[in-house]
Amino acid sequence: CNFNLKTLGYEYPPEIVPPGQTPASHLRQLTEEGLRRRYPEPQDMPPGLPEQIEKELALIREFDYERFFLTVEDVVRYARSQNILCQGRGSAANSAVCYCLGITEVNPARSNLLFERFLSRERNEPPDIDVDFEHQRRPEVIAYLYGKYGRSRTALAATVIRYRTRSAVRDVGKALGIEADTIDALAKSHQWWESSDSLDARLREQGLDPDDLLVRQWTTLTDQLIGMPRHLSQHVGGFVIAEKSLGWMVPIENTAMPDRSVIQWDKDDLETLELLKVDVLALGMLSAIRRSLDFISHFRGRPLLMQHIPEGDVATYDMICAADTVGVFQIESRAQMSMLPRLKPREYYDLVVQVAIVRPGPIQGGMVHPFLKSREKDAVIKFPAVLKPALERTRGVPIFQEQVMQIVMIGAGFTPGEADQLRRAMAAWKRKGGLEPFKDRIVEGLAISTRDRDFSERIFEMIKGFGEYGFPESHAAGFALLAYVSAWLKCHEPGAFLAGLLNAQPMGFYSPSQLVQDARRHGVTVLPADVSHSEVESSMDDRLTVRLGLQLVQGIGEPACQRIAQARRDRPFVDVNDLARRAQLDQSDLRHLASADALQSLAGHRRQQVWEASAMHRAPGLLREVPVHEAPLQLPAAPEGEEVVFDYAATGLTLRRHPLALLRPALSARRLETASLLLDTGPQGRNRNGRLVRTCGLVTMRQQPPTAKGTIFVSLEDETGAINVVVWPSVRDRYRAPLLEARLLMVCGTWQSIDGVHNLIAQYLADLTPMLGELHTTSRDFH
Repeated sequence: CNFNLKTLGYEYPPEIVPPGQTPASHLRQLTEEGLRRRYPEPQDMPPGLPEQIEKELALIREFDYERFFLTVEDVVRYARSQNILCQGRGSAANSAVCYCLGITEVNPARSNLLFERFLSRERNEPPDIDVDFEHQRRPEVIAYLYGKYGRSRTALAATVIRYRTRSAVRDVGKALGIEADTIDALAKSHQWWESSDSLDARLREQGLDPDDLLVRQWTTLTDQLIGMPRHLSQHVGGFVIAEKSLGWMVPIENTAMPDRSVIQWDKDDLETLELLKVDVLALGMLSAIRRSLDFISHFRGRPLLMQHIPEGDVATYDMICAADTVGVFQIESRAQMSMLPRLKPREYYDLVVQVAIVRPGPIQGGMVHPFLKSREKDAVIKFPAVLKPALERTRGVPIFQEQVMQIVMIGAGFTPGEADQLRRAMAAWKRKGGLEPFKDRIVEGLAISTRDRDFSERIFEMIKGFGEYGFPESHAAGFALLAYVSAWLKCHEPGAFLAGLLNAQPMGFYSPSQLVQDARRHGVTVLPADVSHSEVESSMDDRLTVRLGLQLVQGIGEPACQRIAQARRDRPFVDVNDLARRAQLDQSDLRHLASADALQSLAGHRRQQVWEASAMHRAPGLLREVPVHEAPLQLPAAPEGEEVVFDYAATGLTLRRHPLALLRPALSARRLETASLLLDTGPQGRNRNGRLVRTCGLVTMRQQPPTAKGTIFVSLEDETGAINVVVWPSVRDRYRAPLLEARLLMVCGTWQSIDGVHNLIAQYLADLTPMLGELHTTSRDFH
């Protein structure tokens, strides 16, 4: 019996094509309509764009991919009809057809992107089109797909979740019958940067003998299990759609979420079967931008869309160059902030490079410093003239995947398909090898075409450095658009930007507390959540005044928040009893609102609020719904420090003085400097460069990028600002406990201030958390 998977006969869904048209004619019609919409005036059309479109349509027709493109266009059109912000990204941004269809917003003709990265004859597989949607409204898009095609023809792809050290420790420990507390302690003590080899040290810390027979069996089996499949999960957004029931071709199961199905195969399996996969992805920044634009439109009295935001705004780029980018898409991390004053983006393509250059590929390939030097000196690094189409736009330094493909196509005679095979080999060579078969051809081909063997050798080493971390220019181009839009919003409409970010949580690098602190430093007035004034979400009283939403109050559900807002629309609340009765709140709801100081307009200060909220609990069960009339009891207000503790516990942030402002006398007695003093750019600040300094702050973030070779970056916040701390591996290992456990961290080290980039190189760490008392803060940790 000879069996071939291709005989399963997968077909694209047919209903995407209107009656009386073929897929090819319909795709051409939509493309031509989109071209006229993009360029109403023919003279504005870039040279060569019509020819590029014809080339792409011919290739799409050759492979019978029209219905694939039409399916994606239909999903995008539906989203926009529902006012759901969306944008295509990835290799699709290389396609002029995708641009005309409205799938992507990056003009490939203007950006000089490489279509072969998206589709070529030798790839002979469906192109990959990723579309980001507002993360809070993506379920509406998913429901549309299921509704249009039916559960039997539509399903999500699966992804294989593999064992990591912590999960392996837990599962093996359970299987061996080890006590749950012991398992939990060992798993929690193992950190993200540590390999399984460090388990012996962690075992000793927990009082266990690594040489004990059972313990040794535990660690041995754990080590063997790492990397093995553990279970299946849903792919982040890969949808498979078929003409007939998918159950005839692939195994399907229901998910834990209602009305969803998942295929028990991952994306690589689906590619083997050549099944259509539409990536419906979620992006928090799109939610934040759309909400910000809605606020601005309301105050301006006319719609403001992304495409209305002016290009090349000087004030926006000034802000970006100053690394004032908390909350700005893609350029908000500490690594990006450190690069911004050096690269100094001044136009859109600078942002494309900025997004891509702080990545493992360019860093490991040795591209970053040559590029920065050439930009600082305004001089292009010398490269062979034959490679000008590939290297001119990045000053002679290859930054993107597409440039590597162009280099080997121009200089080593690779076909587009062979160049794409090289790209795939780059992505896997560190794990599987696979670059060596390309070496001789690349080096010899470039040596002949460029007449420079040293250059060809260097190029190959750069390709190896890219490894699996090379960043596509098409991807960076799409992200750069969102980076600029979010930066413009922060610069010109900081109130709307803050409200949009708060209503799109959870997302991004920064917590609501950090976003609020940053917005206040930019002149935004932030008002507390209050049942008499707040909506469910954060709202705006005017362009520079944001009112926190009731949803920030921890412990109270959205239905209760909705009832409060709805009841208040009828008439204002008179007192706490009136609120409880009309909004149908129980004693738990009232206690949570009082703890968050959200009853202030009805009951006064927080202690008084808590007392009145408890009145329902004190009433007999049958009288809970009856208004309570008690003799007024006036309680004294709590000290400010206690109020701050309650603020953090109830909402995760405070609008009162920063906790460290209250501790400043004690911190100053320890000769600990503030962030603003360290960041001072005046003569005193410049003289501090290279000197030993002492500071402390609330730990808001810990991050260890994969290329940092064990270095951890810590963000500290005090009442005056934030600073970046660099912790080298030797210091990390010496002060492991305070680095991981401290919420208030003291750092002694060398202050480094170069080209507007400021870092504190840690030499000594100490945990000052006891000074916080009952205050509990959290950090966002990334790795």
